[in-house]
Amino acid sequence: MNIMFAWGLGGTELIVIAVAVLILFGSKKIPEFARGLGQGIKEFKKATREVTDEIQNTPSDLPSAKSAAPAPSRADLPGSPSSNLPKA
Repeated sequence: MNIMFAWGLGGTELIVIAVAVLILFGSKKIPEFARGLGQGIKEFKKATREVTDEIQNTPSDLPSAKSAAPAPSRADLPGSPSSNLPKA
């Protein structure tokens, strides 16, 4: 779908809007704005690529939850009834 038809804008309306933007911002500010917008998009794509590469390059030999240190049993937790009993 064409963006002009989405808002009901025709060629004449777009020309009037372009002239108004040129009058308001001047011919020097528009290229500066476009350049800054392009640099921002480039930085965003670079950051996205770095995160994607980092995710894909993570080592697959990370320790699993099963090989981690065992969780303490309920008897070892303070305040449990069996923790007050003397150990044999």
